[in-house]
Amino acid sequence: MRIFVIQIRSMKTLLVVCTALFISVLSSAQAPNPVSWTFSAKKTADKTYELHLTASIKSGWHIYSQNQPGDAIAYPTSVTINNNPLVKLDGKVKEVGKLEKYKDETVGATNHQYSNQVDFVQVVKIKSTAKTNLTGNVEFQTCDDKKCLPPKTITFNVALN
Repeated sequence: MRIFVIQIRSMKTLLVVCTALFISVLSSAQAPNPVSWTFSAKKTADKTYELHLTASIKSGWHIYSQNQPGDAIAYPTSVTINNNPLVKLDGKVKEVGKLEKYKDETVGATNHQYSNQVDFVQVVKIKSTAKTNLTGNVEFQTCDDKKCLPPKTITFNVALN
């Protein structure tokens, strides 16, 4: 009987140790999150708004411009705005920030990127006086000088009031 009790206690201890090890591996395996996003709309004229998709980037990291040179190997940022029959897009998404042209000598490619902060701005015009929202997503890749994280997609929903 005593052997049976010792084996049960040993199994419980083993289970507790394995669970703790599994949890610590999972928590250390989580990818860093070096970019945080804010989404807003600013009224600039009657029925005209600027949609602002602002990336705040941790020191040492960068994201890529939407527009890359021909020899680039970067994963460019892309902004998708879902169709809304009450809204008309006016022009293309503009980037406001300090553009860095980085030449990677090891692969011979030039990439356009942003560090610290970049604001993607889309001008939109509302076709009526009704309140509405703009929805969509931003797809981007974040890299530092040693590695790149897998591309990530962030969705947004911004009210136009």
